[in-house]
Amino acid sequence: MYDNPVIGGFHPDPSVCRVGEDYYLACSSFEYFPGVPIFHSRDLVHWRQIGNVLDRPAQLDLPPEASASGGVYAPTLRHHDGRFHLITTNVNGGGTFVVTADRPEGPWSDPVWIDLPGVDPDLAWDEDGSCWSAVSGNQVARIDPSEGKVLEGPYPIWSGTGGKYPEAPHLYRVDGWWYLLMAEGGTERGHAVSVARARSPRGPFEPGPANPILTHRGTDRPIQSTGHADLVQAADGGWWMVLLGTRPRGHSPDFHVLGRETFLVPVTWADGWPVVGPVEERHPAPAAWHPFPGAPSRDDFDGETLAPYWVSPRSRPDGSWSLADRPGWLTLHATGPTLDRPGHTFVGRRQQHHDCRVTARLDPGSARAGLSVRMDEAHHYDLEVGDGQTRLIARIGPLRQCVAQHAVPPGPLTLAIDIRTRDILPPSMTGPVTGPVGVEARGPDTIAFSAAGVLLGELDGRYVSTEVATGFTGRVIGMYATEGSASFDWFDYEPGEGADGP
Repeated sequence: MYDNPVIGGFHPDPSVCRVGEDYYLACSSFEYFPGVPIFHSRDLVHWRQIGNVLDRPAQLDLPPEASASGGVYAPTLRHHDGRFHLITTNVNGGGTFVVTADRPEGPWSDPVWIDLPGVDPDLAWDEDGSCWSAVSGNQVARIDPSEGKVLEGPYPIWSGTGGKYPEAPHLYRVDGWWYLLMAEGGTERGHAVSVARARSPRGPFEPGPANPILTHRGTDRPIQSTGHADLVQAADGGWWMVLLGTRPRGHSPDFHVLGRETFLVPVTWADGWPVVGPVEERHPAPAAWHPFPGAPSRDDFDGETLAPYWVSPRSRPDGSWSLADRPGWLTLHATGPTLDRPGHTFVGRRQQHHDCRVTARLDPGSARAGLSVRMDEAHHYDLEVGDGQTRLIARIGPLRQCVAQHAVPPGPLTLAIDIRTRDILPPSMTGPVTGPVGVEARGPDTIAFSAAGVLLGELDGRYVSTEVATGFTGRVIGMYATEGSASFDWFDYEPGEGADGP
């Protein structure tokens, strides 16, 4: 058996391809740099990140004014003629482009820009080597990806069963048919996967008799918003689907905090059409089974480069961070005075489990620095050290408040963030968690902040959720500096006891 999601946390819009017995998967990254994380698997269940496709400013230019949930939208990853191809769209800088690489780890080429409408571009090749790209809408064009030229079209094709936002189109050539897999209904609770087929990528397309072939809308299943799918045929001939979904928690309307995650579900074929059942939390595993060694929970910053899972909003200028200034430490140099506006120094990783604990060893010196649980510039909780004080700061929409503060001695200290859903009540309380006006806390989780062993406070997690912040991303937890220079000796991320996810 395997557990869903197979890649937890903010890893939406998965696209997958197989090369021999190896599988590679890429996801959207939106306003974060480096962009488009890429993963490797031998069994479709166990994935390890091997890099980021867009890891140079020449590939990914996100200006400071790029909005949260802007940036790089859904990619399509394919392997053709001995080379990896990835097509995606930067909605804040240039539009749609293709990059290529001999190896999935990179280096990937600089972008080849192509004048295609919409987002969610696809890549598929026919028998004579022609390349086709379907885009949201849904339209299809014949393109030259190496030259960035549109050779034919785009033509309107089948646009679904009537749900809003027909998007995420993927074309596949199977047994003489061209299948068009697409999402519709919006990427929220109405999300669905539908399918059509034709004898040519130009159409006309015949809708599947059982559309939508996958949706969890209107159900009480723990996995919601299922859609934006991609198909892959396994080495043993079986078929699988990767897709995004969410795991909302709390009281109605429920809140999802980890973002849209990557799920896996088996696919069968009946009468020439793909058939897929509901996405369960546990499924029978594929025939192959190839776990990777577990990644260490602690990053001691002893390497020459940052691990690929570290991301920063919009950019990470060379002068904003260093592993060489103080060997064995990550030193951050402030580039902006606040996390409330773009242009600050922040290095974080995605929260991947509902229950987890983050700790870090910080030497603030004379700087102002700390840890932050971030959704965007208007929704974040900060555990900040500066001027001999540690402060717990909550930014929720237009409001910013210092919730608590406590004196700390000079020198290095350990900061901790505990996120829990199961034991949501503090040990000293026997009744419901209450706010200042006696309202029962009904959020998805509780986030506790400590410095040097002193608990500063516990905050309701709903205010750093997608339902409050809006957008397409999930929580990112990381280190920051907003004044001077500060150094972090290590950063530790541990799933909570019995935590869900991979």
